Amino acid sequence: MPIEILMPALSPTMTEGSLVKWHKAEGDSVESGDVVCEIETDKATMEVEAVDEGILGKIMVAEGTDGVLVNQVIAVLLEDGEDASAISTASAPTPAAAPTAAPAPAAALAAPAVTTPVPAPAAAPSGARLFASPLARRLAADAGIDLNAITGSGPHGRIVKRDIEGAQAGGVATAAVAVTVQPAPAAAAPKPAMVDDASLPPYTEVPHSNMRKVVARRLSESKQTIPHFYLTVDCELDNLLALRKDLNSRSDDYKISVNDFVVRAVALALGKVPEANAMWTDTGMLLFDQADISIAVAIPGGLITPVVRNAGAKGLVAISAEVKDMAGRAREGKLMPEEYQGGSFTISNLGMFGIKNFSAIINPPQACILAVGAGAPRPVVKDGALAVATVMSCTLAVDHRVVDGAVGAAFLAAFKPLIEDPVSMLL
Repeated sequence: MPIEILMPALSPTMTEGSLVKWHKAEGDSVESGDVVCEIETDKATMEVEAVDEGILGKIMVAEGTDGVLVNQVIAVLLEDGEDASAISTASAPTPAAAPTAAPAPAAALAAPAVTTPVPAPAAAPSGARLFASPLARRLAADAGIDLNAITGSGPHGRIVKRDIEGAQAGGVATAAVAVTVQPAPAAAAPKPAMVDDASLPPYTEVPHSNMRKVVARRLSESKQTIPHFYLTVDCELDNLLALRKDLNSRSDDYKISVNDFVVRAVALALGKVPEANAMWTDTGMLLFDQADISIAVAIPGGLITPVVRNAGAKGLVAISAEVKDMAGRAREGKLMPEEYQGGSFTISNLGMFGIKNFSAIINPPQACILAVGAGAPRPVVKDGALAVATVMSCTLAVDHRVVDGAVGAAFLAAFKPLIEDPVSMLL
């Protein structure tokens, strides 16, 4: 019988993704191990390989489709001897059933559902997905316009404001359906304000990618739920820069960066102050036995944090090679989930952009992130006299539920001498 190809879960937290591209067309032969399509998750675009063999009988989800739920049927594979007529027995392209909602808190009082005729919602025909901007959906709902009757003029057929206005002028029919309306919870967040397009300069609307949505959600939750505080330390870099120059001159096989020294220094400092290598959970604090350092890397559409596992046990050359490899593959969207998930501490370095200092948002569920600025000549006092040194400012953002001020200060007190006396990192 036909074999269903399902939307895979490419990470433990993935609930939906975008089907970016099909590498096989209907009627193509598929062998086990063949790349059949590309899926965009919240962090990367990944190739999906076939597990079974057969003929690709029908593609259920077109490439370019967003919001495809995990376990939704995306294609049907025909086994040897089967023809397209057998596909009628395969599952329709419907998403997996939504998980059962958690019961309401005991203090909440359930109100009866009310059935009321309302304007038709922006629902697509069965098996299709309708794309419309939030403003277009709001205007259509207010005007009682059925979005299914409108052809979008935006990118990829997206329905935008001008389409709604054209529909109103052209007298597009409205529709009414009966829907079940539940009273909104008392704590429901207010809806975002509607943008008045008329007051804006010309613009191009870029739909949110899965990555951008996840970045927005996670960082908003981080700022809203984690009590941040910040500690800054200035580190003199002249000894480090001299050692880096000397080490890089010894071989063409590697090119150690300042950030590689920072990664190793953070890992060694966490070994000296393990209380800072921790994470908050609702049942207790997790104290980690090794430093798995996440490195913030900017990629098109957002950020990703490849992880250097057990960085304290690795030398500068090994760290340098690993970071360069993962950062390169991150920008190509080729990292595997296990290479960017986890991590016990994050480093965000904007020094290469000339940023003197900044404060970073904690990468949940971690408890600390170190924001590294640019090294630059600054006046310093040495032995009571004014001098010039290359100084780098590093700001530690800390989850106060896990790490107190004294622990954060102890970590920076262990980190600073490693940067200023980098030979100690080689021992």
